[in-house]
Amino acid sequence: MHKTTVEIDEILLEKAMKLSGAKTKKRVIEYGLRELVRSINRDLFKKELGTFDLDLSLKDLEKMREDE
Repeated sequence: MHKTTVEIDEILLEKAMKLSGAKTKKRVIEYGLRELVRSINRDLFKKELGTFDLDLSLKDLEKMREDE
């Protein structure tokens, strides 16, 4: 880990701290970076899986879960 100096919008930083509950600037920045990575990975995973139709109703799905 190393120290980095950046200029950050203070209002945006304060809002992010309040919304996330982070107590320090470092924690809210790390939280934001983790969420960004998680979001991009999720999108890439969805793209890799592609799309397909599952012709299942909620009732069918519940039945399948019961049978397991």
